[in-house]
Amino acid sequence: MTTAVRRYPERYVDSVLLLAATRSMREANGVTWATAVMATPANLSALAIEGFDDPALHESTAADLVLVIRASTQDLADAALQQGDDALFGARASSGEQAVVAFRTIAKAALALPGADVAIISVPGPFAALEAHKAISAGLHVLLFSDNVTVEEEIALKDHGRAAGRLVMGPGAGTAMLGKCGLGFANVVRPGRVGIVAAAGTGAQEVMSLLDQWGEGVSQVIGVGGRDLSEAVAGRMARLAVQALEQDPNTELIVLVSKPPSIEVARAVVAEATHTPLVATLVGWPTGTPIEGPAALAPTLEGGASRAMELLGRTPPSNWLPLQQDVANALKGLSPNQTLVRGLYSGGTLCYEALTVLQPLIGGVWSNTPLDKELHVPAPVGSHIALDLGEEEYTQGRPHPMIDPAARLEQLATVANESDVAVILLDIVLGHGSHHDPASELAPPLAALAARPDAPVVVVYVCGTQGDPQGFDRQCQAFRDAGCIVAPTGARAALAAAAIVKRDPSLVLAAL
Repeated sequence: MTTAVRRYPERYVDSVLLLAATRSMREANGVTWATAVMATPANLSALAIEGFDDPALHESTAADLVLVIRASTQDLADAALQQGDDALFGARASSGEQAVVAFRTIAKAALALPGADVAIISVPGPFAALEAHKAISAGLHVLLFSDNVTVEEEIALKDHGRAAGRLVMGPGAGTAMLGKCGLGFANVVRPGRVGIVAAAGTGAQEVMSLLDQWGEGVSQVIGVGGRDLSEAVAGRMARLAVQALEQDPNTELIVLVSKPPSIEVARAVVAEATHTPLVATLVGWPTGTPIEGPAALAPTLEGGASRAMELLGRTPPSNWLPLQQDVANALKGLSPNQTLVRGLYSGGTLCYEALTVLQPLIGGVWSNTPLDKELHVPAPVGSHIALDLGEEEYTQGRPHPMIDPAARLEQLATVANESDVAVILLDIVLGHGSHHDPASELAPPLAALAARPDAPVVVVYVCGTQGDPQGFDRQCQAFRDAGCIVAPTGARAALAAAAIVKRDPSLVLAAL
């Protein structure tokens, strides 16, 4: 086994290209580990933990790009480095000088591209707010993909955007769809009547995907960043987004999507919809607490999509009997000591929704959500666990699990050796930006697991549409062929897990 490093001094590359290069290198022959990162102190520390101690890394600064490889031979490592280089720069070179124009500033780009009205910003957090301010001043809406932007900077940005009449989507906004164009992680959905305002990226993806699967369409998706409905940020951009959708002639109904918001802020955002029906899909909203006003309230993503369909005069699916039968069949192979749930999620909102569904039914579910981390609560022995593998402790120096399944495969290998696990929960998020074929990576080890006599049940939820490039039906079938139960929604997947733990298949029929 050998390692190799290629350093590009003073060469900044955004996270989208870094992810593409990492994927390309990891798919090369003989490669066991690879990444493309900016040489920040945190990334260099993560590489040291992985065992990389190359002089080029010691000489690197945060302004440098590095490609790092572990492979079976030096020749294969060199070939993989070249694949990474090609992924970063080859497409630009092959397209010719006439096809690509590099602008040194946002202002120059805006002047040269008078038809452009959105800037996508993906730079390190310390520089992100400044570039976003420049984009707003240039008359552009902003999708701020970057994170590590302070709350104070976010508030200042959104006040600037509101004053200029421009959307500031983010920070940490990974999903949007404006004018039928998907931005960031986005599913391919049919045009339609539902506008989505989302402070939850994979929450937006599930709602838009379910609506598409059920025959309805989406007009716009405006991601506002996960903190927008907090007490501090006070819904500054969600309120503007609702106002914008009320003026959109293609939007007949609005769906607001969020993980637990400030109650008063959520009510203020909902109140902005004065003449357009609104469904408040608020995962984790306190039971028994009214939203106030005419808005419909839903505590799950499935419930929000279903309520939207009903308000538009459509009938959402309600036949969960096939899932109930799948669970009943799966119970036959479990031993009495198999009682625990292990959730291995790539989508933070999908993980949080699973928690809200599971807690009342089985109790004692631990997660690496921000709340548990703030309280420094370790996972108790013998507890159910649901992990958001997109959290920073799993993404230091490596791509997000929606793009690269390596972190999930590592966790899966560990969970497979726990004899008291009854069910493993997985989400598979399709669409642009996600792994091109997640089943090709995950289905084989799941099939090997299913072949064991003591295997836990694996329940998979595939979030996607027929239009997604990965092939929705093909992905679902691959996981069925691997011995998994494929659930129709994220909430039903969590209900199936509860049903397996409780040995009660009827739980999958619960109203949401």
